[in-house]
Amino acid sequence: MHDDDFDDEEEAPDLDNYPTLVSVVRFNKLLPSISWFEEVGQPLTEESFVVARDYMNALGFPDAFVGEVEDWDDAAYAASNPDWNSDWWEAEEQLRMGLTTAALELISEEDLNAALTQISATASPVITTAVEAITDDHGIEDQELIRAAVGAALQTCHQAALVLAAGEEDTHPFAIKYKLFEQGHWPIAITGNSFNIF
Repeated sequence: MHDDDFDDEEEAPDLDNYPTLVSVVRFNKLLPSISWFEEVGQPLTEESFVVARDYMNALGFPDAFVGEVEDWDDAAYAASNPDWNSDWWEAEEQLRMGLTTAALELISEEDLNAALTQISATASPVITTAVEAITDDHGIEDQELIRAAVGAALQTCHQAALVLAAGEEDTHPFAIKYKLFEQGHWPIAITGNSFNIF
């Protein structure tokens, strides 16, 4: 693994000094190969239910249940529902802050920011293209919904990269949630006790 895996060599971190960034670089290379949103609207597989349950348990919501979102209209409602579980949002935010702190104990702030910026630069066009293609196929013109889908996937890429940068295991809630995107679905939010997945 070399520094030139990053687009801007001047901003490339020294991977010899920061071994956890090797994992982030590898992760970055895999982003274009993910089946982004290709299974939305399809019934969840047994494997997806297991992953969803693992995420809810790991995050501290063992009483939540999976709510399958069947179509784009339901996805729009779930994504804009003002009754999102604030405890869920707070739990994710606390995890994000904890990972950032842990990563900065291993990596300089400048190099961490450079790595996360590269993740966004790689993921954004790939995810945007995928979402636009799928919504176009279904005649979806709701730009707010399209932005919400792209934003959710980008956020999860950022979260998963932080897991790697901090040297955490793949049992971390953010790593588990990313698996649902890998499977082609969109884990939207926990609303009340329902983990809505499209």
